[in-house]
Amino acid sequence: GEDAVTTAYLMDTARAASLDGVRMFMTDIGWKDGRFWDLEACEIRTLYRLYPWEWMVHEPFGKHLLENHGLTVWIEPIWKMIWSNKAILPILWDLYPRHPNLLWASAEKPASDRYVEKPILSREGGNVRIVRNGQVIAAKDGPYGDSPKIFQGLYDLPDYDGAMPVIGSWIVDGAPAGMGVREDGLITGNLSRFVPHVIDG
Repeated sequence: GEDAVTTAYLMDTARAASLDGVRMFMTDIGWKDGRFWDLEACEIRTLYRLYPWEWMVHEPFGKHLLENHGLTVWIEPIWKMIWSNKAILPILWDLYPRHPNLLWASAEKPASDRYVEKPILSREGGNVRIVRNGQVIAAKDGPYGDSPKIFQGLYDLPDYDGAMPVIGSWIVDGAPAGMGVREDGLITGNLSRFVPHVIDG
């Protein structure tokens, strides 16, 4: 339901910019003659989706994604798979240890008794565990229990009467373009309070 409403809203914004759009399901995407097509036999030249790339590559058409490279514009592009996979965090820590914008991270074991355990492909706080002084202080269930995990240093967020803000920021072509503030308890989820901001440069 949430994805359907978000998609409808984005279609409205596209229409306001004089762009026509067609809403479709992943199962409606077909492949023929080196191109992706919809059920009306129209070539898909640009596609925005909320569906995660790590799921999309396993769809029947997924094996053609690289073969189609450059013909269909995907918003967001396939290289975003790298950044949505938390397995990148231990690699970044190995490349840039003690960088001020990073927390220590390991794919093998915690480096201390204060850490967060995260499945590499989890979303919205699913299957996250927070450990402080060797004790689990927060945990959230979810569908990612069988996923490989990483361990990351625990950073204590400021606490405003149980509301702990987390900032998500967006960069477009090297310039700040937007920011979202989510507030929740120790684990941020899909029902957290959210306030978006636009950065007008």
